[in-house]
Amino acid sequence: MKLLALDTAANLCSVAVLDAVHGTMLAEVSEDIGKGHAERLMAVIEQAIANAGISINEIGKVVASIGPGSFTGVRVGVATARGLALALRCPAVGISTLQALAYDARRTFPNRPVLVVIDARRDEFYAQFFVEDGAPASEPMIVPLSRIIEQLSDHGQNIVLAGSASALVNAELMHPLDIGSTMATGTIGAFALLGMQSQDTNLPSPLYLRGLDVKPQQGFVLKRQVAE
Repeated sequence: MKLLALDTAANLCSVAVLDAVHGTMLAEVSEDIGKGHAERLMAVIEQAIANAGISINEIGKVVASIGPGSFTGVRVGVATARGLALALRCPAVGISTLQALAYDARRTFPNRPVLVVIDARRDEFYAQFFVEDGAPASEPMIVPLSRIIEQLSDHGQNIVLAGSASALVNAELMHPLDIGSTMATGTIGAFALLGMQSQDTNLPSPLYLRGLDVKPQQGFVLKRQVAE
């Protein structure tokens, strides 16, 4: 079985093709585009499929990053994964950016717990603790940095940091911790391998830890006509 993994939750537009039977990566394509995932994703998918030397019809599972991250980017990736799964009549699963970052950190620092912390702006941070084998030790959360520092005291000096806010956490500590990654999302290989292992039967849905910013437009209000 061939697996297709997509990550559009942050600045990268990344796609991987994995031979799930042998655990072999057939192709990885990643572009640092910042924004505009909707315009680039299908072209990156086509490139990855071509590089893997397979047909799109050989894909038997689709994996999507579900965030947290860019609201628009996450929606683009999840919608594309669900659409491809429907067209190919295959399962689709979601993997969070927090899970993928923790996976990458444990490859560098095996058998150690991980704290993933991503800058969510507005003085808030996406965070999640993981135990040594990668299982979650907490729910995904969005909290101020002070809350993360408080919770760190319960996890000891053996914990590894991962994520774009790792340096900010270390700046608050008397004894800095090891850092496994400073990215805002995991490698596309991490998403593919975690997706291969996932037994989740639910379709991927965005992981929103903060409400959407929806504000009414100002200065663009149609006057109501009053009947005379």
